[in-house]
Amino acid sequence: MIAETVCSAVSAAGLGIAVVTAYRKRFLTAARLAAYSLVPVGLVMTGVVGWLADTALSPTAWAGFGVLGAAWLLFAGTRAVERRRGAGGRTEPGAVAPAASAPSLGGTSRPAAGTPGAAPRADGSAEDFSDIEAILKKHGI
Repeated sequence: MIAETVCSAVSAAGLGIAVVTAYRKRFLTAARLAAYSLVPVGLVMTGVVGWLADTALSPTAWAGFGVLGAAWLLFAGTRAVERRRGAGGRTEPGAVAPAASAPSLGGTSRPAAGTPGAAPRADGSAEDFSDIEAILKKHGI
C-alpha cells in the first residue's frame, strides 16, 4: 500500500513540474516530463509494483537472485579462461603460425629465429639497432 502511494505522489509531482514547464513554453520538455511521470502510475495499475514489493521481501526471491549471480560468475569465469587460452582452446604451441610473434620491420628478409637455417642471433645491443640503422639509411637519415 505504501509503494502505491509513493508512486502516485511521484507521478503527481512530475505532472506538476510538466505543467510548469509547459507554461514556460517548453512543450517538448513538458511532454517528455509528463511521459516519465506517468510511468509509476502505470506500473501501479498493472500490478508490477505490488509484485516487486512482494519479491523484495521474499527470502526465496533473494536466494534466486543469488543463484542467478553464481551462474553469471560461472559464465564470466569460463569466458575469461577461454580468452586466456586462445581461440578455440588450442594449447599446442605454434598451431596457427610459428613465426607470428616475430616483428615485421618492412623489407628485411632475414629468416625467423625458429626456422631451420636461421643464423644464430647475438644478444648484444648491436643486433638490436641494426634494423633501425637500416631503416634510417633507407630514408637517407
